[in-house]
Amino acid sequence: MTHTNQPRRNSRGGSARTVKRYVMICAAWISVTGFLHDSARSAAATPAPQDDPRVASVLKYLRENGSAITEDQVRITEIPAPTFQEAARAAYMKKLLSAAGLRVETDSYDNVIGELPGASKDIVMVVAHMDTVFPPGTDVRVRRQKDRLLGPGISDNSAGLAGLVAVARAFREAKLKPRHTILFVADVGEEGEGNLRGIRALVDTFRKNLKYVIALDGSATEYVTTSALASRRMEITITGPGGHSWSDFGAPNPIHALGRGIARFVSTQVPEFPRTSFNIGQIQGGTSVNSIPSRASIKVDLRSEAETEIAKLETTLRAAMESGAAAETAAARERGVFGRGYELSLKVTVLGVRPAGELAQDSLLLAALESADRQVGNRSRQERSSTDANVPLSLGIPAIAIGAGGHSGGAHTLEEWYDPSDREMGLQRVALTILGVAGVEP
Repeated sequence: MTHTNQPRRNSRGGSARTVKRYVMICAAWISVTGFLHDSARSAAATPAPQDDPRVASVLKYLRENGSAITEDQVRITEIPAPTFQEAARAAYMKKLLSAAGLRVETDSYDNVIGELPGASKDIVMVVAHMDTVFPPGTDVRVRRQKDRLLGPGISDNSAGLAGLVAVARAFREAKLKPRHTILFVADVGEEGEGNLRGIRALVDTFRKNLKYVIALDGSATEYVTTSALASRRMEITITGPGGHSWSDFGAPNPIHALGRGIARFVSTQVPEFPRTSFNIGQIQGGTSVNSIPSRASIKVDLRSEAETEIAKLETTLRAAMESGAAAETAAARERGVFGRGYELSLKVTVLGVRPAGELAQDSLLLAALESADRQVGNRSRQERSSTDANVPLSLGIPAIAIGAGGHSGGAHTLEEWYDPSDREMGLQRVALTILGVAGVEP
């Protein structure tokens, strides 16, 4: 027994050692090929070193013209641009991009497109959205408090728009000729119910030659958006007979019905992974405090890292609102108010759908961004968000969203602020990333 078992133990030990050596060799090979692949990717994505005098000129321009860039940002902010009402700001952006030496046109959506022709027809699109979340009539005058600028939209997205113009000017001043054509675009409809209509139209128009999209959104340089966050915006409307709060008491009330439905929906448990959220951002209805409204509505934002979770939330939302309407109708019957003309009707409208998408980790665009970070001494993490990059990413077109530099806070509030300190680093990062994929002609 011992004699017959011994060779088997040696055989197993030998096999284990052989497998171990094989695994180590494979691991070493993977490590080496990965390093070579990353090196090749970086090399391919960084054809414009800082010692090129034209690139150095670009970086110098962005370093030395901070005050002028900030003044552009203030003027842009003070032109109201609610979603669907961007025309006045579009006219101003067309003027700025034309003065930067670009060939500029405005499409039927009011997207402003400035072209810097390259040696090839391949396109790198740099885009910053013009619209803001603030309604018509909002006071958008910019106030100054020490080093800070305060005003609705001062960062989101006047920082991106000012950065767009600044980089275009820097390229012109350097007499830089890119390998690929660069489109500097101020687009519409990024926020809320705009449903990314501007970037959708742009991608549709230029898709044949569109190689990369870089969205400038806000100021942050500590992260880069490489994953598109899926979202769905919905409106729930309930209508009823209406009436007087005293003489018609007991009639089904659309606001009460919505309230019942909201109470049920907001108790919904969502998963931590994939991260999922919901928000009831608007509620409308009624004409006076002593009137039973004939109509009431809410607008709801659903988001998730997984589109399947959004579908589940939508189903839950619909069921909760239907339950709320049914409960309010039942309450009216209990009060003795029922019959024809006392029904509630419910309507669900999908206001917008934002698609998901991911940037491949071996993308040359990501390599260009990482190279730019190293060159300017910045460190950034990858994040998921909902931006203009959603649309190209969902179609397999490499895209990222990055900030244009500086510091900010209070986005989407009336107390939004921006501090231009260190803006030049963010703008240099933007410029180097663009050149990393667009290239520079000798």
